[in-house]
Amino acid sequence: MRKRPSARLLIITPQRRVLLFRFVHKTGALAGKVHWATPGGGVEDVETFAEAAMRELREETGIHAAQIAGPVGRREVRLQLPDGEWVLAVEQYFVAHANTEFISCDGWTAQEREVMADHRWWSLDELRSTTETVYPEGLIEMLREAGIFGA
Repeated sequence: MRKRPSARLLIITPQRRVLLFRFVHKTGALAGKVHWATPGGGVEDVETFAEAAMRELREETGIHAAQIAGPVGRREVRLQLPDGEWVLAVEQYFVAHANTEFISCDGWTAQEREVMADHRWWSLDELRSTTETVYPEGLIEMLREAGIFGA
């Protein structure tokens, strides 16, 4: 199974809300699947995980943070891509602080425009109470370990 390194972002506002995108797959191998997930994406050949995180932050949100912290979390999980390929996703998570909840989709690819149906800034209470699927599993614990949410 091919390894797919990716950088994921925990984008946090001063109110301690975290950005998640709602993915709605209408076609392909994932048709009918709906979930919320952190921004981020694949690491390109010449990038480090941190460089990929900064690029993904700009492309997926339009936010230009001066710096990111991390990695603050890591996971490896089998993941099916929209084209049907199964990969071992090797993910590193980085924290980026945002002073705004405004995002821009100007940098999105055609595929992102097709599947990223919505975005939302989530509080700890909202994450605790949702019945919707949220990735990564254990997001609240990851945010706590990164010092975003208290115990």
